[in-house]
Amino acid sequence: MKLIQKLAFGAMLLSSTAVAAQTIEGPKVNWSLSMWGNPRALSAGMEAIAEEIRTQTGGNFDIQIFYGGQLSSSRENLDGLKLNAFEGAAICNFYHPGKNPAWMVFSLPFLPLGDPAVDKYVRSHMFEHPAIVADMEAWNALPYLSGLLPQYEILGKGDAPTELSDWEGLRVRAGGGLGDAMEVLGAIKQTLPAGETSTAFQRGAVDAAAFPYTYAHVSFGISEEADWFTSNLAPGTSECGWVLNKSAYDALPEQYQTLLMDLRDMGMDVEQAAYAEQDEKNLPVFRENLTEIVYSDEQLAEFRKIAGQPVWDAWIAANSDAFDAQGVFDAIFEHAEEAQNQ
Repeated sequence: MKLIQKLAFGAMLLSSTAVAAQTIEGPKVNWSLSMWGNPRALSAGMEAIAEEIRTQTGGNFDIQIFYGGQLSSSRENLDGLKLNAFEGAAICNFYHPGKNPAWMVFSLPFLPLGDPAVDKYVRSHMFEHPAIVADMEAWNALPYLSGLLPQYEILGKGDAPTELSDWEGLRVRAGGGLGDAMEVLGAIKQTLPAGETSTAFQRGAVDAAAFPYTYAHVSFGISEEADWFTSNLAPGTSECGWVLNKSAYDALPEQYQTLLMDLRDMGMDVEQAAYAEQDEKNLPVFRENLTEIVYSDEQLAEFRKIAGQPVWDAWIAANSDAFDAQGVFDAIFEHAEEAQNQ
């Protein structure tokens, strides 16, 4: 908790939308949030928000995050929200693509989300997009806080894939459009939950795993199993963010609703600060213990050519009858352009 508190304090000072410390009167409310795995950079923002809410309400509004799948498995969190089993949860879109088809746009490869400021702007606005909201409404959920996951990189065992052709036949844990991009290279896509991936390495069931670089590789023990890592493939990311139980949110007094929404910006600042701190710690260890793969500009251009636009087009075509897939996709680029022009 010390790291989270430091990050929260720093972000509160820097964030222009952070609310000054004060006492907000209101009734006693206790919320439970479901999360898999252990406390980590991804959960730092939500932890900071929960702590600030406790402070500003004098402990009357208390949010507790339950880790390790205590309340629900990672793939069943949306079901739990629909059943009103808890008041909020973290979700990863590619754990259940059929439950959140519009959200799968975040997992398409080579989206313009590499810059942290642009990423924050785009995802914040996309959480208000009608199709993104509709996905959650089907599960009695409300989009709340993007996880702002960093670009993925891949860690693996065995011979290092220094050429694009070396990915042929490798079993790679990668979800959504990112997994589709790896399949274009000849890899075999695996969609294991994060907590099962290290064991899969130990059993020889996977050869490589794509995770948010670098914090998640360490959080889930992947770096302990790997022999090599890519450092500039940057094939894409996903959306592992926080959603709220809509019924529970609607039942809150207005001052609690306002406080929750006002603290989102601070929470995202905390997340990005936590990711950056983890990189400072992890990268030297990676470079000392693992073989680093750095692809040439020519190799990266080839990868984007064969696994970028074709994967985008296929996703839009596959989803156009279900929702405005083209509009959702275009909104990502429109918001990115807005952010860059600010």
